[in-house]
Amino acid sequence: MSSAPRPSVGRIPVLGVGPSLEEGRWPAKAVVGEAVPVWATIMREGHDAVGATLVVTAPDGTTTSKPMPCQDFGMSLYRASTIPSTTGDYVFAVEAWSDPVTTWRTVAEVKLHAGQDIQLVLAEGVAVLERAAEQPGRAAADARLLYGAIAALRDTRLDPEARVAAAMSPKVRALLERAPLREWVTRSAQYPLRVDRERALVSAWYEMFPRSEGARYDAATKAWVSGTFATAARRLPAIARMGFDIVYLTPIHPIGTTFRKGRNNSLDAGPDDPGSPYAIGSPDGGHDAIHPQLGTLADFLAFVAKAKKSGLEVGLDFALQCSPDHPWVTEHPEWFGVRADGSIAYAENPPKKYQDIYPLSFDRDPEGLYLAIREVLEVWIRAGVTAFRVDNPHTKPLTFWERLLADVRASHPEIIFLSEAFTLPPMMHMLAKIGFHQSYTYFTWRPTATEMGDYLTELAGASSYYMRPSFWPTTHDILTPDMQSGGAPIFAARAVIAATGSPSWGIYSGYELVENVARPGVEEQIDNEKYEYKPREWARARRLGIAQLLTTLNETRRAHPSLQRMRGLTVHPTDNPAILCFSRHVSAQESPTGFADAVIVAVSFDPFHEQATTVTFDPAAIGLTSGHPFAVEDALTGQTYEWGDTFYVKLGPRTSMAHVAAVRLA
Repeated sequence: MSSAPRPSVGRIPVLGVGPSLEEGRWPAKAVVGEAVPVWATIMREGHDAVGATLVVTAPDGTTTSKPMPCQDFGMSLYRASTIPSTTGDYVFAVEAWSDPVTTWRTVAEVKLHAGQDIQLVLAEGVAVLERAAEQPGRAAADARLLYGAIAALRDTRLDPEARVAAAMSPKVRALLERAPLREWVTRSAQYPLRVDRERALVSAWYEMFPRSEGARYDAATKAWVSGTFATAARRLPAIARMGFDIVYLTPIHPIGTTFRKGRNNSLDAGPDDPGSPYAIGSPDGGHDAIHPQLGTLADFLAFVAKAKKSGLEVGLDFALQCSPDHPWVTEHPEWFGVRADGSIAYAENPPKKYQDIYPLSFDRDPEGLYLAIREVLEVWIRAGVTAFRVDNPHTKPLTFWERLLADVRASHPEIIFLSEAFTLPPMMHMLAKIGFHQSYTYFTWRPTATEMGDYLTELAGASSYYMRPSFWPTTHDILTPDMQSGGAPIFAARAVIAATGSPSWGIYSGYELVENVARPGVEEQIDNEKYEYKPREWARARRLGIAQLLTTLNETRRAHPSLQRMRGLTVHPTDNPAILCFSRHVSAQESPTGFADAVIVAVSFDPFHEQATTVTFDPAAIGLTSGHPFAVEDALTGQTYEWGDTFYVKLGPRTSMAHVAAVRLA
């Protein structure tokens, strides 16, 4: 006689549990204080009621449970949120169970209102409540309350309606909602949730080339003098005053001379050309060394200390490639690719060529190379670096990154890695899944309101549980056509979208000066800072107003929890394709302040003309009821408005390119 096949589902199936990355292959992500929605599809045969419980186990092994109410009865969808309070690795599971009390209550109410005989139903109620009262772990006071309800059900002196009413009193209902009778409990698999410190989600980056800060041309020697860590540190208070919290330095290591690039990526470097800091390595050292012109390790430590005093963390470019002069080239030739003629292959991204850079090869001595790279990271972590912007991680093996990120996380969970991977979306998403905390995105290449609205909606959706976007209007490598032609108005508009469209954003030094002249034929600035010193006249920034805008945006982000989360975003229709409107909302239950918060952003994509539109707004997106006007205050101008289901906005280069309107919810 054959045995019964093992069932593929439990007594009460629990399906589609999320957030889950390939059924728990990788953890979903959150930060301390961030509400994490958990959902599941739960069903059973017949008409009996079911309930659900969310069970969360913290890194210390502490387990908490909370009810998961049914959100969509028609789709059998149950949902609840958990808000982690510490960093570390959590697990969660969903328990589904038969709810005999609710089943009985429903039957009793229907038959009572239909005027049917309910004597048998009353007896069944006694049996159900007795099971509830005798449930293991039931508090004595709760049991007494239930036995009182049982006595009422048995009291034949009362009419049936009164007997049922006693068993359904508010106190009894509240008790059985708080501590229900659960039968046929079926538990899902456990799913991982990785919780980081808040900076992994909410951050404002400021990129700088330290050699440019304080650089000067010496007329006497007719030579350039590099800036140093000491001169770069003078810029830190201004960066902090604008509200940025991470100052990110391009590579600070020795630069090779072989095939050194000259101005504007020229193949002919002059004697004064400093070379690209991404051509790492010279006789002075490699990735663990400091360019002598910038200073010493002691000088770098002083820079980090001053940054910390200003409220700034220090991020460092982590670029895994080498100049031909890097010590590794002679010491470990097995770490580089070799062409058919025996030469080491320089980096290429056809038609682009990088003759001054050798890419690393991870196939011939993966363990030796891994240990060397791991020690490089340790050098800079010991020096106080807490964030790394990783250059082109998609050109290195995913197995390498998964191991390295896990290794660093185990010993330094505070470290943040930002993935600079402009590549195919599946690879961008994969890098996020295996451990990168933040990701550059295609935000820069969304030039219209429609494209940007679609992209914001996409990023706030399913991928938000593992991929944290970081929005950058420009970088030292990127100056898109709209940024080249739109002047200060488009710089203002893009800053608004970056700062409010994502919890993490950043700017490249010089943004305040509207540096927008492109090198002909490419999407990057002319006289690119990668190849020359670029001292700036910061006093001019005050006249342009962009620095003040950046300050206001960062202040607004800090004041509004809704701008510190990726989810809760809704794009609202406008009747003008040049204007984008979206809202951000966090409920009181999910807000770190305990108060609901909402911000509405309207921004023009036309830097040349005034544009107006009527917005068709969905008040439910921010927790309000249709048909009731609400007050808003624009953080950029201080003006107040009364908006509602529809409202009118007019934006343009001579007035304001955007509204960042805080909604008065209370």
